Amino acid sequence: MKPFIFISLLLLSINGISQDFTPNYEESKIPAYELPPLLTSNDGKAVGTSEQWMDYRRKEILSDFEKYVYGKIPEGDIDIKTEIIKEKNALDGKAIMKEVKMTFSGNNQEIYMDILIYLPKIKNKAPLILAYNFNGNHTIINDPNISLTTSLVGNNKEFGITNNRATEASRGAKHNRWAVEKIIDRGYGLATIYYGDIDLDINDLSDGIHALFYKSGQTQPAKDEWGSIAGWAWGLSRAMDYFEDDDDIDESKIALMGHSRLGKTSLWAGAHDQRFAIVISNDSGCGGAALSRRRIGETVWRINTSFPHWFCDNFNEFNNNEDALPVDQHMLIALVAPRPVYVASAQDDKWADPKGEFLSAFHAGAVYKLFGLEGLPTANMPEVNEPIMKSVGYHIRTGKHDVTDFDWEAYLDFADKHFGN
Repeated sequence: MKPFIFISLLLLSINGISQDFTPNYEESKIPAYELPPLLTSNDGKAVGTSEQWMDYRRKEILSDFEKYVYGKIPEGDIDIKTEIIKEKNALDGKAIMKEVKMTFSGNNQEIYMDILIYLPKIKNKAPLILAYNFNGNHTIINDPNISLTTSLVGNNKEFGITNNRATEASRGAKHNRWAVEKIIDRGYGLATIYYGDIDLDINDLSDGIHALFYKSGQTQPAKDEWGSIAGWAWGLSRAMDYFEDDDDIDESKIALMGHSRLGKTSLWAGAHDQRFAIVISNDSGCGGAALSRRRIGETVWRINTSFPHWFCDNFNEFNNNEDALPVDQHMLIALVAPRPVYVASAQDDKWADPKGEFLSAFHAGAVYKLFGLEGLPTANMPEVNEPIMKSVGYHIRTGKHDVTDFDWEAYLDFADKHFGN
């Protein structure tokens, strides 16, 4: 494995990409566009019932996203072993902390995924929120019982990370993004995984889960096969496999949350794996919740050139050619239906196009209507810090590209509404 960093400008420099890109942030400069129809099949048939949606239209859209955006998961003979490494009292006795190691083996290679779980001490099985983290499980809270990740992590002087290895100094380094005690106090469990366990976030698909699936002589995915986002989504589904076997977890009440690139991942995982009961996107932007055709902030060309490993190679066909895409992101959100979905934006996060994220969530509501459910009730964005919570939820809050206590409060309220917690 190679040392790596998580700094966009350095990634651009490493890949030899021009930094002259000037993003558009003006609504008046958005080109005219027409969204692909949600409720018309590829052969022109109208979709007017939930049965028609589930029987064929949903399958068509899922297939198009696999082929042109995220890539399909190839068939492979993967061996999976699961072991509970640690189980202790935590948070002054009000929670149980578990560490679960999943080992994936294939092609004479092996990788490990460590799941950190906090569960409230309640009589019944606990509902749970699952979310990847960016820097290692030990960074979400300063708990000395959490094992330091052994996977490579991005260097960060502030966190005390050098030589791409976690140190004691990085414990709790990102606690501001993780309302662990708030989640436990509300009666929910929290599970998190360092996304680098599954695939390092660098333009090299030989160092993670992908290599376990390669055919003889293969060194890169085929043009329509998975990139990193689909790989990370695959890892979330393997965590779900474990939750189904844990007697302390209510596998019917698993909410999946992701921020930024991991928000893109949560939407794709939730679309692909219908076992996730609620799907939450936090500031996921281009390739996540934001409409690609609006071309505000980050565009398809910019994301494909900055992060060529995230999507399948076929997605490059739509660089500066968004109108040719057979799908757009409102269709991704609609794939979650009839399960509840929540999209969140930040007022200062223009790069992620908050209005485009809202419009995706709004247009997805047409599918929820087929199930007799209510999507977003208006095409006008709500006031800042005023969440809407129907079967489709949305808020735009003050602040920047981040995860805040305001976000967590909204997600817990949304889960309460739909789980009856």
